[in-house]
Amino acid sequence: MLKKRKIKFKKITLHPITSFILMTLGVMILSSIFSIFELQASYSKINPATVELENVIVAVEGMFNFEGFKFLISNAAKNFVSFTPLSTLLIGLIGLSVAHASGFIDAFIKRGTLHINNKTITFILIFIATISSIINEVGYVILIPLSALVFLANGRNPLLGITASFCGVAFGYGATIFAGSAEISLVPITNQAAYLIDSGFHVSMLSNLIAIIVSSIVVSVVGTFIVENILLKKIGKYKINEEELLGETREIKIELVEAEEQKRLEVETREKKGLKNAFIAAMIVLVLFIYMIIPNLPGSGLLLDMNEYAYINQLFGPNSYLQDGFTYLVSVLFFATGIAYAMGAKTIKNDKDLVEKASIYLKDVGYLVALIFFAAQFIAVFKKTNIGTIIVAFISNIIKNISFSGLPLIIGVLVLIAVSGLFVTTQSAKWTILSPVVVPLLMQSNVSPQFAQFIFRAGDSMAKGITPILAYFVIYLGYLNIYNKDKEPITIRKALSFVSPYCLIISITWILIVALLYIVGFPIGPGIYPSL
Repeated sequence: MLKKRKIKFKKITLHPITSFILMTLGVMILSSIFSIFELQASYSKINPATVELENVIVAVEGMFNFEGFKFLISNAAKNFVSFTPLSTLLIGLIGLSVAHASGFIDAFIKRGTLHINNKTITFILIFIATISSIINEVGYVILIPLSALVFLANGRNPLLGITASFCGVAFGYGATIFAGSAEISLVPITNQAAYLIDSGFHVSMLSNLIAIIVSSIVVSVVGTFIVENILLKKIGKYKINEEELLGETREIKIELVEAEEQKRLEVETREKKGLKNAFIAAMIVLVLFIYMIIPNLPGSGLLLDMNEYAYINQLFGPNSYLQDGFTYLVSVLFFATGIAYAMGAKTIKNDKDLVEKASIYLKDVGYLVALIFFAAQFIAVFKKTNIGTIIVAFISNIIKNISFSGLPLIIGVLVLIAVSGLFVTTQSAKWTILSPVVVPLLMQSNVSPQFAQFIFRAGDSMAKGITPILAYFVIYLGYLNIYNKDKEPITIRKALSFVSPYCLIISITWILIVALLYIVGFPIGPGIYPSL
């Protein structure tokens, strides 16, 4: 008898850049198909001037045609240059590269985490990532590269640190420790939606304060468990090639010949002096920063928008200098501490030496820039097609027709909001479409507008990190590949597989938080409860 031969298909691994190119073409083709069938949707939008509902009709714009390719070609540079993650990342890396080149980052991590176990370090990282949403998306551009260095310095896989920090920011975006930029963008929209039912209702900036503080702690604890017990096994140990091992062996032999103990003591003395200098520099810079956000003092208020009346608006409003320049300020802090450390530890000879050493850390920026270019085109084309907006509008209409009440209604709305986050990742854009339906519907079921807003924040956090449409996903993907030791690149699919367990468990956690707050009736803000 002849044996049947099994047909083996060669596994195809697409480079992330190739994937973004194909996804761009795929979206263009799909949009044209939808356009032929005249796919469109309508949703209700609140007119800010009249606080009345206006019907908005949005249709798919076909892109696989002459006009579509004209848009892609003529706007390629604009899409790239205006892509926010690019500029913020480069600004952040300037300061971080100086701090790393001086040796400050390694010395600080070595001494600062000496008596701290790995799980505690992971919790601190995820907690900082979670609360970083107080100022928009700064956590992505600062913490992703920094977490890689922290994990690597502690002998752990930097891919794990990159994934942990990305998940902390993305899936904890609705939680922080104080009112911030989210309140500035969401509260006015919530107020307008509540006005449709009760013209005298008012939602304050602190209406979600207790709920977001509790949530930030809970999701950080759960996130730490996921990283240390699931992702650690999934991502695996960091692979070090033979050349690196040989290099380390040669260094050890040289150090033994040159009186290793004496050299170690000298290095420790210089490190202590360098860290002392860095600490003084950091304190000076931080005091200056704090002074810049205090109003009505001589020369103060530089980082505030003094055209605003409320202090929180001065800090986090759309024209706030603190919010717009926060990444730059963090970069300045790293730059100052790096220079101060180098002067004390004598790790840098001169400005030329500093630039050369800093350039080593920045050597992979070219790869990141190329990846960001193609990701920017994909996201720009997707937005141009209106597919995401139409899907959210469809979801809005589904929510409108929900016949449940109480907890089933809340969970149903929460899950649908999470699904909408796969296609529109900007909080304010999504809430503008959903709030005129969600807030009145929940108010009619005796759920407060403040709790409706918190439900939205929870739902927005559940799926934010599982979609390549998120602009900052490309930074996560890029850094995975920068530290990747395998011959094959880490694909978009593989990067998503890293975060999928985190997404699933944190989504369940968010559902439980929302359900528990509603059932127990725990206050979500000062004098604010889930029920009316």
